Amino acid sequence: MTDNATVTGGCPFRGTRIEGAQGLGPTLEDWWPDRLRVELLHQQTDLANPLGADFDYAKAFETIDLNELKNDIFEMLKTSQDWWPADYGHYGPQMIRMAWHAAGTYRIADGRGGAGSALQRFLPIDSWVDNGNTDKSRRLLWPIKQKYGSALSWADLMVLTGNCALEAMGFKTFGFGGGRLDGWQADSATYWGAETEMQGRSRWHGDPKGEYYDLENPVAASEMSLIYVNPEGPGGNSDPLSSAREIRETFARMAMNDEETVALIAGGHAFGKSHGAVAKEHIGPAPAGASIETQGFGWMNSAGTGNAEFTMTNGIEGSWTSEPTKWDAEYLHNLFNFEWELTESPAGAKQWRPTVATLEATTPDAHIEGKRNPLMMMTSDIALRDDPAYAKICRRYLDNMSEFEDAFSRAWYKLTHRDMGPKVRYLGAEVPAESLIWQDPIPKLDHDPIDSTDIADLKAKILAMGLSVSELVGTAWASASTFRSSDKRGGANGARIRLAPQKDWEVNQPQQLAKVLSALEGVQKMFNDAQTGNKQVSLADLIVLGGCAGVDRAARDAGVEVDVPFTPGRMDAKPEDTDIESFEWLHPVVDGFRNFQQRQFKVACEVFLIDRANLLTLTAPQLTALIGGLRAIGINWDGSKHGAFTERPGVLSNDFFVNLFDMATVWTATNNEKTAFEGRDRQTGQPKWTATRADLVFGSDPQLRAVGEVYAANDGHQRLVRDFVAAWDKVMMLDRFDVPNRGRVGQPPQG
Repeated sequence: MTDNATVTGGCPFRGTRIEGAQGLGPTLEDWWPDRLRVELLHQQTDLANPLGADFDYAKAFETIDLNELKNDIFEMLKTSQDWWPADYGHYGPQMIRMAWHAAGTYRIADGRGGAGSALQRFLPIDSWVDNGNTDKSRRLLWPIKQKYGSALSWADLMVLTGNCALEAMGFKTFGFGGGRLDGWQADSATYWGAETEMQGRSRWHGDPKGEYYDLENPVAASEMSLIYVNPEGPGGNSDPLSSAREIRETFARMAMNDEETVALIAGGHAFGKSHGAVAKEHIGPAPAGASIETQGFGWMNSAGTGNAEFTMTNGIEGSWTSEPTKWDAEYLHNLFNFEWELTESPAGAKQWRPTVATLEATTPDAHIEGKRNPLMMMTSDIALRDDPAYAKICRRYLDNMSEFEDAFSRAWYKLTHRDMGPKVRYLGAEVPAESLIWQDPIPKLDHDPIDSTDIADLKAKILAMGLSVSELVGTAWASASTFRSSDKRGGANGARIRLAPQKDWEVNQPQQLAKVLSALEGVQKMFNDAQTGNKQVSLADLIVLGGCAGVDRAARDAGVEVDVPFTPGRMDAKPEDTDIESFEWLHPVVDGFRNFQQRQFKVACEVFLIDRANLLTLTAPQLTALIGGLRAIGINWDGSKHGAFTERPGVLSNDFFVNLFDMATVWTATNNEKTAFEGRDRQTGQPKWTATRADLVFGSDPQLRAVGEVYAANDGHQRLVRDFVAAWDKVMMLDRFDVPNRGRVGQPPQG
């Protein structure tokens, strides 16, 4: 049978009848492209994990001798393999690129991407244009991964190898923290852009030369399948200033400022070379489209040996410096001390070369002894020289090597650790003592936490303050539900809901929030002042405890006795440890849990709801139970009655589902956008309820309705309360990486 996948890169059986074949026909997306992908909530399963849910990676990692591991990596870096010869006899530059491209997918808008799960091994990232030949880098590392087995994740190995590569070539890194857990399947939840072709640019909106020119959220790369920007310039247009504009936007989307951006580019391009030695027609498909006998290798090269001096990656050929395996500032020196002219590589890519043909303007060939080639710059390099702000930073670094080294070491550390979350998750002897603001530091627990007697007493005091159940539950939910599993940011620990910017977010109802926080601060002062020992309670704990007390009362008022779990030990963050600009990215533009929508978007609000639930690691039943309970309790951001299908608000009932599925109600849209709806009695026409799409989707989507019917049944109320409490506790504990049993049933895995 012809391996059509090698020709088309797509499904080889489309349009062909194969008896007995399963899963080869049209997909659900083919038939119904706009359907709600609820199954994205079940990617957090351990079913794909061969190590099992109980595997303790932190404990396994502790068994590794980090010095021995690093020595193994150092030895690999200088041992060239004939199947993929090292440029300049050293794999360092190649490994820096691998680690950089693994980490560089991170974007601050939703925290997705990054090196944390080693997703460079899977589709779609493994077959992106920008990741050409990173498959070779990972195979070079396989003997080391094989030696250490499950005690060393691919994600940690890739980042550590990048660090070792820098150190082997003379650079002192800032530090390394292990603790990344490998993913085990392709990430189908992350939106990488709407383009259907590699290096598509429809994500940009506005006039490239005008004031309005913006990049679609939440994407960060300038073109589909790239990590940052097109090195030849936007869309291949070799205009350095246009390139600088896109560099600034994309690096900012990846949480880097101008100083960090220049440090990363200038530091990274101190090493290695770019590859564009042969014409593109010699290069085969990416791994996803390659034939089975290549065993996962892509971009097979038919020119010459297919590697070494014939290597082809992004099409640009050459090195930035004369000593590509040595740390120095020559990149910056060359950028400003030579004049550069536009030319083309052997592969036809646009690049720049010095206008002079002196020995100083050349670099040794990576493989042919005695041969020298002109130095090279990309359009994205010339951008740093031509953009006034970037040029100023470049010259400052050029004049102050120690500042440059410090900036690059910190930027590299941030790049490779940005998605790991709080420092408590970092493992190993090389974790720096210094805490950095992008790690969202929270003070260490400095007091004895409250005990069960205190908890009961504080609950009673909170409930006696006169605050409503919805106010208590809504405040705790607003605090905890900022958590993002993607980069482990947000959550209730730190009580940052009392600080800017969160205290001023419209969705958090600032006036009501201030009222609740003031009351809780009063309880905190009363309790703490009465203590004679080291026992204290933080406001972060009281916010969550208040929500738990509210859920207790709401369930009890519904006739169900529950004991909502509560785990003390949270601390309160300081304003100076809170990056306001960075935390603003956690501000929800659509929050279906609280029926909030900042403005109308092309994407339906129920899609945002699934996305938010995915970031909270919720399953479809957990999402459904939470929505039903929160609607009954009444925590809509503006106090509206949307989705409050109950005559007894504030009570943890199953009324939301009972009334949503009541066939006596007919629903009609009340606006042209179909974002608001009214339910009327089928017989009398009298209005009964109002709703948004985040409410009605639980009746319209088959999978969500199937779950909701369980809760709407005559025997479903107690089950709803039980499931709501479990899901509530899960969300309240998502950021408690300090709790050893965080991996219990209903919780995400430890670490």
